[in-house]
Amino acid sequence: MARREGLVSRVSGGPVGTAQIHAILRNRLYTGEYEWHDIVIKGRHEPIISYNLWERVQLRLEDRGTRKLRKGPRGFPLSGLITCGHCGCAMVGEIKKAKYVYYHCTGYKGKCPEPYVREEMIDAKFTALIDRLRITEEIYQWIVDALHGSAEGERKEHDAAVHRLQAEYDRLTHRLRTMYVDKLDGRIDGVTYDDISRDWRKEQDRCLREIAAHKDAETSYMQEGIALLTMAKELPQAFAKRSLNQKRELLNFVLSNSTWRDGELTGNFRKPFDMIAEMSRPGASPGGESSPQSEGGHLNWWARQDSNLQPDRYERRDNGWLH
Repeated sequence: MARREGLVSRVSGGPVGTAQIHAILRNRLYTGEYEWHDIVIKGRHEPIISYNLWERVQLRLEDRGTRKLRKGPRGFPLSGLITCGHCGCAMVGEIKKAKYVYYHCTGYKGKCPEPYVREEMIDAKFTALIDRLRITEEIYQWIVDALHGSAEGERKEHDAAVHRLQAEYDRLTHRLRTMYVDKLDGRIDGVTYDDISRDWRKEQDRCLREIAAHKDAETSYMQEGIALLTMAKELPQAFAKRSLNQKRELLNFVLSNSTWRDGELTGNFRKPFDMIAEMSRPGASPGGESSPQSEGGHLNWWARQDSNLQPDRYERRDNGWLH
C-alpha cells in the first residue's frame, strides 16, 4: 500500500521497507505525544490518530499470544494450522498423484511416526470440532437474558469509574490553577512549575482517555457479547459451507493449539467459545453446573481482557459469517 501511494525512504530514496513500516506503527508521535529519555511528553502538535487506535496497533504487533498462521509455499490452506502430536512440528500440505492433497509432519526434529493424512479427513475433523458450538435456542436465550442483566451491573461500574476519574481531573485542574498563581506571585520558580505541571497534565490526559474508554464500553459490553454468541450459534452451519481458505480464517479466530495425532484432532476453543462449547455438551442446561456464573455482576465467560476477540472482524451475510 505504501509503495502504491509512492511513499519512499528518506534515507535511500527507494521503496519503504518492512522495518520502516514497523517503526512507523510503533511511533506514538502520531497520537500527539512523543518520548524523550523514556518519558512520554504531550506535544503541541495535533494528533492524526487516537491514542486508543495506537494502543490497539501495539497489541496486534505484540501478538498477545495469537498464533500467526501462514499458508504454505503452494497455498495449502491448512498448512501450519496444526502441529504434530508426536513431535510438535507443523503439519504441511503436499500434492500426491498430481491431484490429491495430503498433510504430513515436517519431520524437522527427526523421523516422525505420524502417517500422511488426506485433506478431506482433517477438514471433516475440524467440522466435527466446530459442531460442538451448537447450542439450543433455550440456552442461547438464557445467555442473552443473562447478558442483559449483567450489562446493568457493567453500566453502574462504568458510571462509578467515570465519576472517580472526573473528580481526579477536576482536582488536578484546581492544583494547576493554584500553582500558576504561586508562580505569578513568585512563590515557585518557572522551572519547577513547568516540571510539575507537565506531569499533572499528563495525568489529566490519562483521565480523559480512561473516561472515553469507559463511556465507549458502556454500550459495547452487551452488544459484543450477543454478537459473539450469535456468531457461535450460527458458526457450525456456516462453517460447513465455507471454502478451506475461509475456514482457515474462522479456525484461527475460534481455536488455538490444534494438534493432530494418530488420526485424531484436538484443539482449544478461545474465549468465550470455550464456555459456549462446554454449555453445548450433552447434559448442560441453563442454571446447571456448566452454565456461566455471574461474578461481580458479569458473566465469567465474557472476559474483557481478551481484546483480541473482535466480532467486528466478521460480518453477517445470508450464507454465513464472512471476514
